[in-house]
Amino acid sequence: MTTLGELQIGDSAKVAGFSQSGGGYRRKLLALGLTPGARIDIVRVAPMGDPVEIRIRGCNISLRKEEAAALNVEKL
Repeated sequence: MTTLGELQIGDSAKVAGFSQSGGGYRRKLLALGLTPGARIDIVRVAPMGDPVEIRIRGCNISLRKEEAAALNVEKL
């Protein structure tokens, strides 16, 4: 298991859950559709790694480093 921030452009992953330290972002990520089992694709990463753009359920979403670190994923 890894965090979203560790993936590269073009990688695909499945949402596995949320890290214990990311409790403050959990509700926001769930509202954005990042529910366990959902497939995500990494579309773009800014030069300094913040933000990261993902595609989930047909929508593109940008997440900051702190938000991406709160999300545990399994690389596909």
